[in-house]
Amino acid sequence: MSSLARREHWNRRYAAADRIPSASSASPFLVGEVADLPPGRALDMACGTGRNAVWLAERGWRVTAVDFSDVAVEMARALAASRGVDVEWLCADVVTWTPPLRAFDLVCALYLQLPADERRMALAHAANAVRPGGTLLVVGHDLLNLTEGWAGPKQPEVLFTPDDVVAEIGGLLVLKAQRVTRAVDEGGVMHEAIDALVRARRP
Repeated sequence: MSSLARREHWNRRYAAADRIPSASSASPFLVGEVADLPPGRALDMACGTGRNAVWLAERGWRVTAVDFSDVAVEMARALAASRGVDVEWLCADVVTWTPPLRAFDLVCALYLQLPADERRMALAHAANAVRPGGTLLVVGHDLLNLTEGWAGPKQPEVLFTPDDVVAEIGGLLVLKAQRVTRAVDEGGVMHEAIDALVRARRP
């Protein structure tokens, strides 16, 4: 699928939503991994409807958030306005957009759904944006979720493992690289999704 086709796909998906899913709550993995970090400058790559960026802004982070879906970015703007926080929203493709070098204390790439070659490019940009002492957090649907987990994408080409991410963020010190489970409520029935989580720091 081309970049333009993916943008149109996500625009249609966001436009069809009656509301912003889980708009009031950030990813539990983001919450768990950054709770011990002092607020600084943060970059949220592929921010979607903005729940993680807004959560960070509410806790004192100066946030730049990027997504290639203009529909999602407008929804994110509305969420930020409703919560009374300021976020720098950018409509751009994280595969081709180059963030400022070594500029962020925290860079998040949560649930990127890209083919491996494009994911490598996006994660290289993400890693390069982390300043010395800063943190990179990558979370996404693990390849194992396809056969042993619940829901998530069914296209293996957009799934990855912790080892894949570690190989793609050269130059950073890996603090954590593991499979994690996430509870999914499906009509009142709880299931487990399997995600890949990598946390790293630039020395």
